[in-house]
Amino acid sequence: MAKLYFYYASMNAGKSTNLLQADFNYRERGMATMLFTAAVDDRFSAGTIASRIGLSAAATMFDPTTDLAALALARHAATPLACVLVDEAQFLTATQVDQLAALADRAGIPVLAYGLRTDFRGALFDGSARLLALADSLVEIKSVCECGRKATMNLRVDAEGRPVAEGRQTEIGGNDRYVALCRRHFSAALGDP
Repeated sequence: MAKLYFYYASMNAGKSTNLLQADFNYRERGMATMLFTAAVDDRFSAGTIASRIGLSAAATMFDPTTDLAALALARHAATPLACVLVDEAQFLTATQVDQLAALADRAGIPVLAYGLRTDFRGALFDGSARLLALADSLVEIKSVCECGRKATMNLRVDAEGRPVAEGRQTEIGGNDRYVALCRRHFSAALGDP
């Protein structure tokens, strides 16, 4: 039976690197995969999943209107898919997560989704919340805070490196905009007691 997996972590934990490694493992064995990435993530070239260590692969872009199941099933009809991999899964809608669950349950295609659990305020993303509710397997990818503890929070910073506590939930950025911290240091950075 195919499963829906959710691999989650704070920023800079290696989620995209892990996804690209999983994709490579399937393809090395002659198995077809389909990769998705969020259209809103424009840090690299459009339609590319890229890791900070230099690995990259072409991917199909999705936005809130994309029917991921329809795209995957069309590809599967032409070339049987061994796996569907989704980067930036926090940007999925709840409906899209339901589509991915149906791919696993009805089409027998394993789905590996990689993304953030929470935003810069510590709130769940819609896609992440639905994945936490539906995924057959939840896997935390570990990252490290500056103090050595496990980093679970994503602190947004401005151009001068000062913490940002308000703003849109989605603001694309990397090390220039986000710092992965443990909960204690995240709270301290925002001035919480």
